[in-house]
Amino acid sequence: MWEKIIDIWDGGGWVMIPLALLAFMTYATAFQVLLYLFTTNLGKVNEEVWKKWIDNPEEGEGRVGEIIKYAMLGEGMQKNIRRRFDEVRLSVTGMIDRRVIFISSLVATAPLMGLLGTVIGMLLTFYGISQSGGAETAEVVADGIRKALITTQTGLTIALPGVFIVMVIQRKKHALEACLSRLESMVLTVSKAT
Repeated sequence: MWEKIIDIWDGGGWVMIPLALLAFMTYATAFQVLLYLFTTNLGKVNEEVWKKWIDNPEEGEGRVGEIIKYAMLGEGMQKNIRRRFDEVRLSVTGMIDRRVIFISSLVATAPLMGLLGTVIGMLLTFYGISQSGGAETAEVVADGIRKALITTQTGLTIALPGVFIVMVIQRKKHALEACLSRLESMVLTVSKAT
């Protein structure tokens, strides 16, 4: 099996090296963002616990506890709480947005890199056709078409899962923003009552 994989890899030519680096950068960054999103406890703590923490911020735990403590720091004026939540929102989602743009750029680059390999393979094919030399020509043509197809397939294989991962990240980010909005609303409601 490994021999077959190495043979296919070798058949793609030098374009396979930048494709491999592109895939590594894409998925390493994507999994880093996903890990961040899945380990945050914003959506994992129920709102009854949030209410207890808002009433007594020192008991707050994890990221939610930190946000509540920060939002209710000093004077609990509505304007200050809103400003602090805007800072938290910008801090949390800003990093995600920057990474999503980077990942999306890499995902868009993968098919283009595959297309580069396709063009190189087709140039080899046309070169083989122009050199009318019998059996040798057929071998050069077959090798050119092989390079063209392998790199195209590799570029698409890198890009398609990347598109779905970006969609998952976006969905998790929206859920995170919704949790922050609910938490902000609860903190503002409590601060209004006091």
